[in-house]
Amino acid sequence: MIAAADVFRVFEPHRGKSIVVPTGTSGKHWADFTTNQKRDLMLGGAMGHTAAAALGVALGLPNEKVVLFDSEGALLMNLGIIATIAGKAPKNFVHFVLDNECYATTGGQPVPNAKNMNYAGVAKEAGYAATFNFDSLEEFGRDIDGIMAMEGPVFVAIKVIPEVENEPIGRRQRRAVRSRAETIRELRSELGIS
Repeated sequence: MIAAADVFRVFEPHRGKSIVVPTGTSGKHWADFTTNQKRDLMLGGAMGHTAAAALGVALGLPNEKVVLFDSEGALLMNLGIIATIAGKAPKNFVHFVLDNECYATTGGQPVPNAKNMNYAGVAKEAGYAATFNFDSLEEFGRDIDGIMAMEGPVFVAIKVIPEVENEPIGRRQRRAVRSRAETIRELRSELGIS
């Protein structure tokens, strides 16, 4: 398993001008690595729906690369989105799933069938153009440049170390984040959309 922060550290130099949609517990690390926050689309609180939102962005902006950092818990809440993404076949879409095998935000409850699920296998059978599984940072680092250059949709499943949060939500350390409205406003301005 890989530390989520290391995934983002290795990914960031390969981002280019991609619109990045980070989500889930692991997604909180993206703010520490991003070098173009105006192209980050933070959709906090949309568990289970970020893949659909990111797909909408990819379809609406076909000339922009869209990269989603999803979590397996969120993906399982709307697993049918894999079929929709594959069917729509956005060439500009890269779908990462950071799989920690648990619901870390709510105390670490195990995700159903966590040890046996092959999310990249599901995406492959649904019709994604390319799929990958990683549990080694070195292999991920070696392949990320090629992955980002591929025509999508591309699916990348990465096993990450769980970061379980047991503190009640109201007592957790909060990071300063832009509001959803501010995030959308800044992205629209960055893209020249009025």
